Amino acid sequence: MKKASEEQFNELHNLVTTEFLARVKSGEATTQDLKAACDWLKTNDISGIAYEGSPLSKLASVMPKIDPELVQRRLYGGKVREWQQQSTAESV
Repeated sequence: MKKASEEQFNELHNLVTTEFLARVKSGEATTQDLKAACDWLKTNDISGIAYEGSPLSKLASVMPKIDPELVQRRLYGGKVREWQQQSTAESV
């Protein structure tokens, strides 16, 4: 099978991006569509900066703050503390 040309790749890239935009803008994007769009952005090394007042900043402000240590304690209880103590003792 013949490899796609750069022009064909660019056309496909444009079509996929346009389709994602259309679905999101229409409000009809499913959770799966949004996940796929996020993956598409990540695959293409696209990131955003959450400057004050931007949609990304607004999204970040409503996201719950997570304390990793609290999560570990709730998941593993005292086991995490024991593991950390063992790990520290071994490295000394």
